[in-house]
Amino acid sequence: MQLSQGKSAGLGLALASAFAFGGSGVAAKPLIEAGLDPLHVVWLRVAGAALVMLPVAWRHRRLVRERPVLLAGFGLFAVAGVQAFYFASISRIPVGVALLVEYLAPALVLGWVRFVQRRPVTRAAAAGVVLAVGGLACVVEVWAGLSFDAVGLLLALGAACCQVGYFVLSDQGAGHGGASDTVPPHPVGVIAYGLLAGAAVLTVVARPWGMDWAVLGADASMDGRDVPAWLLLGWIVLLATVLAYVTGVVSVRLLSPQVAGVVACLEAVIATVLAWFLLGEHLSAPQLVGGGVVLIGAFIAQSSAPRAPSGPVASGAGAPAAEVADLYEPTGGVRPPAS
Repeated sequence: MQLSQGKSAGLGLALASAFAFGGSGVAAKPLIEAGLDPLHVVWLRVAGAALVMLPVAWRHRRLVRERPVLLAGFGLFAVAGVQAFYFASISRIPVGVALLVEYLAPALVLGWVRFVQRRPVTRAAAAGVVLAVGGLACVVEVWAGLSFDAVGLLLALGAACCQVGYFVLSDQGAGHGGASDTVPPHPVGVIAYGLLAGAAVLTVVARPWGMDWAVLGADASMDGRDVPAWLLLGWIVLLATVLAYVTGVVSVRLLSPQVAGVVACLEAVIATVLAWFLLGEHLSAPQLVGGGVVLIGAFIAQSSAPRAPSGPVASGAGAPAAEVADLYEPTGGVRPPAS
């Protein structure tokens, strides 16, 4: 009975995480259209969340000494890289399309495993890759000569590559073999320091001192409706980042990386529906069908991926493969979020 209650709670938290992550692009796009640079919106999101998570970072301060590479990799790829590319992409293409392009990440991971590491992959995983790529062709309407902005699509692909980069970083090398290397780091602590590292990187790249701060005191247009910019920023920081990450990682603990990853696939659906109703971004029937195929392919590719060897495998970080899965959900939670 208690186990069933735990799974029910985990499922609820996973759904909450998917909803929270799925709303990030919908809240960010009006700010970008109001005059903020995409990089500045990313910086506001990450820096704001990092401030909220400072007490957590202090509590787990030993991670700086024990897992420096994991923290740096999570901050650079899973936080700064994914968010910067994603927000830049939604400034040029619809939110739902950008997120669906990111769902190529599981397929790209399998490509790395098969052709770079030269490890075998299952036929089911290969079929998932084919489905994901085929579905993406429908989403971007290749028969119409790419009806979406090519630069926007490349930026979304960059976000997917950042997710892959984190996976690759976390899977390289071996631990030092000490007793401490066998103890998984607390995932919420990793999130806190990942946000701090990401904020530091984005401060250098985004140069927030040149931001038009007056935008935050005005209104932003959400499909013709005026919404206070500060309210959208609070949505992005508190709901789409802090709440999304925390509920995501707790759901993985109560369920499993695989089950939580399946629920996380709803993030793309949620983002598309929210963008449809709140931003007026309508997708055609072939694009909706293609999006469904992308999600099915990504799920098959993710769930059929070969398991990595047990034991510490992350360079300098000593993170077991299962632990890496706990930190990565593509999406997206907690995985590096796709949004």
